[in-house]
Amino acid sequence: MSGPRHVAVVDIGKTNAKLALVDLEHRAEIDQRRTPNKARADGPYPHYDVESLWRFILDSLATFARRHPLSAISVTTHGATAALLDRHGGLALPVLDYEHEGPQGTAARYEALRPSFSETGSPRLPGGLNLGAQIFWQQSAFPDAFARTAAILPYPQYWAWRLSGVAASEVTSLGCHTDLWSPAARDFSSLVLAMGWRSLMPPLAAASARLGPVLPEVAHAAALDPATPVLCGVHDSNASLLPHLLARRPPFSVVSTGTWVVTMAVGGGSPKLDPERDTLVNVNVFGDPVPSARFMGGREFATLTQGLDGCTEEEMRTVLAGRLLLLPSVQPGCGPYPARRSSWSQMPATAGTRYAAACFYLAMMTATCLDLVAAQGPTVVEGPFAGNTLFTRMLAAATGRDVLVAPADSTGTAIGAALLAAGTPHTAQQEASPVGDPGEAWQAYAAAWRAAVAQTP
Repeated sequence: MSGPRHVAVVDIGKTNAKLALVDLEHRAEIDQRRTPNKARADGPYPHYDVESLWRFILDSLATFARRHPLSAISVTTHGATAALLDRHGGLALPVLDYEHEGPQGTAARYEALRPSFSETGSPRLPGGLNLGAQIFWQQSAFPDAFARTAAILPYPQYWAWRLSGVAASEVTSLGCHTDLWSPAARDFSSLVLAMGWRSLMPPLAAASARLGPVLPEVAHAAALDPATPVLCGVHDSNASLLPHLLARRPPFSVVSTGTWVVTMAVGGGSPKLDPERDTLVNVNVFGDPVPSARFMGGREFATLTQGLDGCTEEEMRTVLAGRLLLLPSVQPGCGPYPARRSSWSQMPATAGTRYAAACFYLAMMTATCLDLVAAQGPTVVEGPFAGNTLFTRMLAAATGRDVLVAPADSTGTAIGAALLAAGTPHTAQQEASPVGDPGEAWQAYAAAWRAAVAQTP
């Protein structure tokens, strides 16, 4: 093929970090390496171990480069995170773990300053899930250290800067419930101006922009061609969305699964987004608003199924026939039912029935999110839950629309981030397998779950 072929993708999720080697000719991951992404408890607050991640990145790049010449390096990460750099290029403060409760200490003052939902499309979220709340707290709690800040870099662009030495801002990272971006104005929000942060924001660049070649020290450490370009990078949910924006006709929706389950509707209805139910406006790589909703599904599933190995067909049928329901929310404070505490219609009798009910719960929560964003057309499921047939079949039953399952051996996040290197629109349809009609028993279960939720205060 002409153009770039082998792209290394730095993919940092909340739970795990991954480097993927993507073959653009076949749109497939041909190699990957993983490591846990654990927050450190030392220092002024819990923070990401960026130096450990950096060693992992360099080592992984070297491994990939020994196998194939790299055409480019792309970066995608979770949201709600930024790095504060001093004028020497060091960290003015550690990179805050967004689950730290510190920003709650300045929540009242922040509430008085943050822009409206109509301006930013950002709901008010707990802890540090609004990036603006993090930065406000860091400035308030550590004024001397914050005064040394010369640049505020969204997390994907921080890693792109470490690879290339070029600082940039980017819209998908600024537009994911940060309070820092106005999707309608396509510019920084009034909060950025009011707080005097505008001068700390590097110039805007497209996610696909080539910031420059790798730094000489990076090329040496990872045995890379010194001319290897580094792309600006992209927020992970929008990386998942990109292949479908390039290949599918609206309307459709994408469900990106991981620690968070994020639903994004393209060309659907006109939703009245409810900031109290964790709906929001994401911003895609072209700067366009995307109605979105989310919940912490991966975290919930891990909690619910720890030590469980699945279920038998008989146990699954027992759950369906007995209407064994798990009601929201396992992870309170976020998602479509943030004020509710989870409850069982009856306690599961076996580990397998607990597992099946947990899968159905996740599907029903996802279906609720799709309703909230007025999704229409087929739904494509990306990431770990794409391989969970109980989840995908119940999602098909609950939505009454086609559900398509992305290939299990690759994630849309890595493929989408790699496609940024292509330079021209990529129109090949991504392979996805349809989920068949699950049948009346599944539809009856979905109706029973919705009725139970409606009756629960």
